Amino acid sequence: MQLENPTKIQPVHTAIGNYRWRICALLFFATTINYIDRQVLGLLKPTLEQELGWTEIQYSNIVVAFQAAYAIGFLFMGWIMDKFGTKKGFSFALIFWSITAMAHALAKSATGFGIARFGLGLGEAGNFPACIKTIAEWFPKKERSFATGIFNAGTNVGAILAPPIVAWLTLSLSWRWAFIATGAIGFLWLIVWWVMYDRPEKHSQLSKAELDYIRSDAEEPVVKTPWIKLIPHRQTWAFALGKFMTDPIWWIYLFWLPDFLNKNYGLDLKGVALPIIIIYLVSDVGSVAGGWFSSFLMKKGWDANRARKTTMLICAISVVPMVFASQVTSLWAIVALISLATSAHQGWSANLYTLTSDMFPRHAVGSVVGIGGMLGAVGGMFIAKIVGFILEYTGSYMIIFTIAGTGYLFALLVIHLLVPKLEKAKLEGV
Repeated sequence: MQLENPTKIQPVHTAIGNYRWRICALLFFATTINYIDRQVLGLLKPTLEQELGWTEIQYSNIVVAFQAAYAIGFLFMGWIMDKFGTKKGFSFALIFWSITAMAHALAKSATGFGIARFGLGLGEAGNFPACIKTIAEWFPKKERSFATGIFNAGTNVGAILAPPIVAWLTLSLSWRWAFIATGAIGFLWLIVWWVMYDRPEKHSQLSKAELDYIRSDAEEPVVKTPWIKLIPHRQTWAFALGKFMTDPIWWIYLFWLPDFLNKNYGLDLKGVALPIIIIYLVSDVGSVAGGWFSSFLMKKGWDANRARKTTMLICAISVVPMVFASQVTSLWAIVALISLATSAHQGWSANLYTLTSDMFPRHAVGSVVGIGGMLGAVGGMFIAKIVGFILEYTGSYMIIFTIAGTGYLFALLVIHLLVPKLEKAKLEGV
């Protein structure tokens, strides 16, 4: 597929309309809610360890339960989005994860939390396949990376909002109310989703000019492609292995960062809020900037292959200093170092997700993202067991941070070897 002349690329706000950006805003808020619900357990880990007597191994098993369900969920959530559409599919996923998020309040043991966490993983697996498919449907190719960066920034906003919300609810009421209240937020979003969303071709508030702009790329035949038929393609494996090698690093920050700051720098539930807010605020910049930069390079005439991979290389190099994180004694120095790493991860992630729409037709994007998300979750299962074992028997984060600092460079090498040039996969029937 040839890119249009860069001089013809429209800015975000033009006479053609900008309803597509309202849809992007909805995806941003859904992702924010997704990560608030996901973050609660990690923030409460020190509190629950004291109250319930968890070991590091037991906590890692709870995380594994989430990751296993997340992997299983990706197997069918991508298919659900492709089969039933994002409006119904996203609604199903959000209702499921909101109910199971609230169900954590009923747990009284590590086993109970593991069951609730398993349910949460099944539901939350639907968020990213739904968002990526929506971006592919609502945006032309030249804007997808930027739009992906915007909705992906919701992961950081969720992580920013969770610490003060969880601390206030826990200290004012109880940790059980922290799960109930945050889980209920999703139902408010669901109402707005049903009022505002429909497919571009059916949307009453979308102008013909904006619809034509959204569909300005070469027309792609609409064919249903079962996910099993995507497995033989190297493009599928490039994305999936990229997720397998780098998603687990993000899980480390999400599920162990509050505990790391508590045990190494003496921060309690209230004290940990400001450092985490700073870390994820900076991460937001990385998410949007990473998506914007590759789009900017494409506007300057770079092809998608060069623009995406250059941006991903910059992100991969920026994470390398994490290798030395275990030697840092200053709280604010470690906050700066982790901020750089998480920001780079988000820039990496925005471009990695966009590779799917570069390499596959719109109708297959949800399933490809599902396959990649499944492998990312499997990688998260492995890293959870590894981290739990290391912390239980050594108490040191040195090996963990070495993995976190080097994984992206290896992942980019694998991606480049599998797809030296980004090309559309030749799917059966297309």
